[in-house]
Amino acid sequence: MENGFFDRVYEVIRRIPRGKVATYGDVARLCGNPRMARQVGWALHCNPMPGVNPCHRVVFANGSVCTGFAFGGKDVQKSLLEEEGVVVSDDYKIDLSVYRWGA
Repeated sequence: MENGFFDRVYEVIRRIPRGKVATYGDVARLCGNPRMARQVGWALHCNPMPGVNPCHRVVFANGSVCTGFAFGGKDVQKSLLEEEGVVVSDDYKIDLSVYRWGA
């Protein structure tokens, strides 16, 4: 995967405001590659600057947090989102009609 795509992914996720989320597909679309949602996931897994690139703000299309969140698991992702005011249900889902950005 070319570094240019990963760089575009990081640029897009840095624009997601606190208290909002985007799906992997949203990020792919905003990068100009709507069919590359899985590659967005790989870019986030390889995130070289987790404190700068807020990969915790990216969720699955059904609003679920990532079960394999690369930086500590789903409980860490849930906690980071809740610290920003995002309500995450007990089954680790977010209401995208309320918290989705960039759709």
